[in-house]
Amino acid sequence: MTASIKRILLGEQGLLVLFVLAFALVSLTVPNFLTERNILGLLQSVVTIGIVACTMMFCLASRDFDLSVGSIVAFSGMVAVMVSNDTGSIALGLLAALLAGGLVGLVNGVVIAKLHINALITTLATMQIVRGLALIASDGRAVGINDPAFYSLALSRFLGVPTPVWIMAILFAVFAFVLNRTVFGRNTLAIGGNPEASRLAGVDVDWGRIGIFALQGLVCAVAGILLASRITSGQPNAATGLELSVISACVLGGVSLAGGRATMSGVIVGVLILGIAENVMNLLNIQAFYQYVVRGLILLFAVLLDNLRSRALGRR
Repeated sequence: MTASIKRILLGEQGLLVLFVLAFALVSLTVPNFLTERNILGLLQSVVTIGIVACTMMFCLASRDFDLSVGSIVAFSGMVAVMVSNDTGSIALGLLAALLAGGLVGLVNGVVIAKLHINALITTLATMQIVRGLALIASDGRAVGINDPAFYSLALSRFLGVPTPVWIMAILFAVFAFVLNRTVFGRNTLAIGGNPEASRLAGVDVDWGRIGIFALQGLVCAVAGILLASRITSGQPNAATGLELSVISACVLGGVSLAGGRATMSGVIVGVLILGIAENVMNLLNIQAFYQYVVRGLILLFAVLLDNLRSRALGRR
């Protein structure tokens, strides 16, 4: 295999080729895959992963991890439902959820950047703490939504497309702009590429990392609100294992685990590949036990692909 072909296969073009081939294959072989109902269902099924991946991309690009995203999504959804029920105001419930998610993200960032505790350990701890808080607040039970208007956040449509899909698309566009056109985005990639060199160049590395984690918490809250609306209740056990799916999507999309490299277009393709795999397994009635195996293999493949990309770039 020539060096140019390797570069294409391991680069963003290779990921796009893989996606097109996978899409064409399942379109031809899986019944009902290309129906409008199934495609809209597929897009809606990846909303939570897609929204959280927007900011996980920044975490990974800056050489950090956030394993607490699933817990923040569940906790924020619980807060939105419980505050809405108690106050009778959906707006207050949404605001409380955004504040709760942002606060958890801020705490993660401060502990990691200022107390110099490893991001993996910090977010593993907050994953447990926040999930525990959600269970304590609800006494371990789902909390139903009192105001039916809350459902419209997820069930409403615009131009025939579910509102959560539009929100995901808007966030994709916003964070693509942030990554490519703002100082914050360039600093994120610089921090991931070489933190010490970034510090010497005048970048405030600590506050950059804090900002990334606070943003991550805020975006997780958005995902939590939409998820609670879609499942019509606040579920303390919702979004379990979400962090692995989100990291898989980002790494599949070319975000480097070593930091310093990320593209939003790649992340979108990574999210869609995961969604297609899940959708096809459901259409073919593959048992949930086997689906766990497939998800694990996708994660392993994503890490292997990242390793190959890093080696290829290292030799250039």
